[in-house]
Amino acid sequence: MAKADNQYKDGDMLNALNGKNLINPSISNLPEFGPKIKLGILASGNGSNFEYIIKAIQSKKLNAEISILIVNNPHCLAIKKAENNNIRYEVINHRDCISRDQHDKLVINSLLEYSVELVVMAGWMRIAGDDLINKYKGRLINIHPSLLPSFKGIDAIQQAINNKVLITGCTVHYVQREVDSGSIIIQAAVPVNEGEDKNTLQRRIQNMEHIILPAAIAIVAKRIRTILKDKKYF
Repeated sequence: MAKADNQYKDGDMLNALNGKNLINPSISNLPEFGPKIKLGILASGNGSNFEYIIKAIQSKKLNAEISILIVNNPHCLAIKKAENNNIRYEVINHRDCISRDQHDKLVINSLLEYSVELVVMAGWMRIAGDDLINKYKGRLINIHPSLLPSFKGIDAIQQAINNKVLITGCTVHYVQREVDSGSIIIQAAVPVNEGEDKNTLQRRIQNMEHIILPAAIAIVAKRIRTILKDKKYF
């Protein structure tokens, strides 16, 4: 199979994968909604999913704007991607906080300052506390590199390899108190090749993450614009 990001750029990947039943729910085009949804992105690492959210917005596939990127790691590579795309960002280093609750409160304050409607944990290596979950109930989503409920928690890809599964994948889900246990929004399956190492499997899973995360954002944003349209957030 050709690289997923190249095919997605041509607009064919969703159709190709849906035809093979690798993504569920099956989506040939991202759901439409309006007005634009205001996103807050939480990231800790390379920011590859953040980059593909940007691409989905720039290509007009996703009717959204990124109000703020928040990182907890001052060396997070997502910062450079934000700078390159003129996106506001804020570093809220958890090591400067005395507790998880204090860090969450600073994150919430920043999200409120920028009128964020939907919070996306895109490689956010922090467990969300009750304050953040309750403030953004139904509007806080996370991407995880397994087919939940299998292989929750850290190092999910290595867990899949250790358990010798033949199929793994990735999941976007709503965030709730128990880690990686919220309602599933969308999933993508990835076959595990015989003798495959963690690095190659991780790359193939990430290719699918880049596809389903913008789709999940659109699914949830449409719900916010319809079911929750009369709710006051701020």
